[in-house]
Amino acid sequence: MRTVTPPDTWAYGLRLPHDPRAARVARTTVRSVLASHGRVGIVDAVELLISEMVTNTYLHTDGPASLRLTALADGRLRVGVWDSHPRIPAPFERPPHDHVPIVPPDADGGRGLCLVQEYADCWGGVSLGDGGLDRRAGKLLWFEVSG
Repeated sequence: MRTVTPPDTWAYGLRLPHDPRAARVARTTVRSVLASHGRVGIVDAVELLISEMVTNTYLHTDGPASLRLTALADGRLRVGVWDSHPRIPAPFERPPHDHVPIVPPDADGGRGLCLVQEYADCWGGVSLGDGGLDRRAGKLLWFEVSG
């Protein structure tokens, strides 16, 4: 009889309160999880992107956020961030690998999500609606990195 070894897949979830410290908690958690699974080669990029995405959930929503890390069988890491606002920002609103417009030098913000284009292999987003009492409302933004 042949033994089949399952691929090195795993998933972690983290619920984040609407708190200015949420990005730091997310970064610390991600660094620890990836290090414990020997994925140190992608820690810096994933930590940077998660920090930006979680900071945006704090700045642009009034509710909590959730973070999910999923190691896929082919070695990629998928990261999803859910929040309570249904609007999907660029670059997540367009198909992966579309060019994100350059932000004017005098703009107050908008540079952070351009990092997704630079460091992620692919990305996307799905609006879950703004259905009042529906707990699934909001959006899910995701990205994947190899390594």
